[in-house]
Amino acid sequence: MNISTIVDAGYAGMCFRDLCNAPVDALRGVSATDAKALHQAFGINTIGDLADLKFVQWAIAIRTLASEECDTAEEIAKETLLDDAVEMTFPASDPISVDAGIMRIEVAPDKVDAHFDHQAAGEVEEHTKAARGASGAKLANGKAAGSKAA
Repeated sequence: MNISTIVDAGYAGMCFRDLCNAPVDALRGVSATDAKALHQAFGINTIGDLADLKFVQWAIAIRTLASEECDTAEEIAKETLLDDAVEMTFPASDPISVDAGIMRIEVAPDKVDAHFDHQAAGEVEEHTKAARGASGAKLANGKAAGSKAA
């Protein structure tokens, strides 16, 4: 770290012990007016006083701990949902899923005109009627056979 970027030019050659005892306005960007306000508000006179201020230490501790904190359950859930959504939308974007066995569809398959037959509803309806007719016939035969045995 280049100390001359942190303190004013008049303090750049000082050792760190001496800088701790230097006035707070020795810090680059802290004016004499700022130093006076810090003195009035917190009794700060030196750089060391500022470093020892409990509010500064608390802020540093919070900042340090925040960078090490684990994600909350809500953040994990959101990230998982986002990952799942991306995977469902773009499965080939995952390098693990890209395999030589995946074929690219070059020509779109034939499609039913949805205006006339939405999701092959006509075919489904015909199949359902046929299935009901066959099961109805079996049921009628079963009842007839059961009534003879009784």
